[in-house]
Amino acid sequence: MRSLLSTLAVLCIQMLLVMCNPLQQVFGVDGVNFSVHVENQTRVRDAMSRRHHRVYQLYSRTSGKHVQVLGRRISARGEDGDKYAQLVVEADTFGSQVRIRGKETNFYLCMNRRGKLVGKKASNKSQDCVFVEKVLENHYTALMSARYAGWYVGFTKRGRPRRGPHTLPNQQDVHFMKRFPPGEYPETTPFRFTTVNKRSKRVRAPGTR
Repeated sequence: MRSLLSTLAVLCIQMLLVMCNPLQQVFGVDGVNFSVHVENQTRVRDAMSRRHHRVYQLYSRTSGKHVQVLGRRISARGEDGDKYAQLVVEADTFGSQVRIRGKETNFYLCMNRRGKLVGKKASNKSQDCVFVEKVLENHYTALMSARYAGWYVGFTKRGRPRRGPHTLPNQQDVHFMKRFPPGEYPETTPFRFTTVNKRSKRVRAPGTR
């Protein structure tokens, strides 16, 4: 009888532990890999929340100029404020996947299966036009093709596109700096100091002490 009661007590305690710890139930019993789950979620299109559109320029570390979307042709020879260098960056996932469109031409920056940078019309929804933003240790930004892992957007010193298979994340050719177009700045809330006033003296009613 005692052994039966002790067995039932152990079973009750185990049930309570499982009910009180849902993470253990999911990850311990089912063996779910949380990192893989997060990675999969970042690849899913976010159709519920508002999509983020940003406008900025991409300054190339090698050419010293800005990336331009000139219709089907791509270069990194744009001056600061050039109309073809103003890029609309669309982020519609929970992660860092973006689509980059020329504000003037309405063409997307894309990388084809040969690793060549090309411009495609805005109606094109190909995965060739999706890139993964990566912030590097030197604070520059690199853009890796979401379809062809390991292939990056890169340019030569003369502003000519490099093919994806010839790029590496540690090359200066793939390093960019985000810059706002002249006259456009991020929306910021002005900082306000909180001041503490001295406690005002209590005003006594007439005739009271």
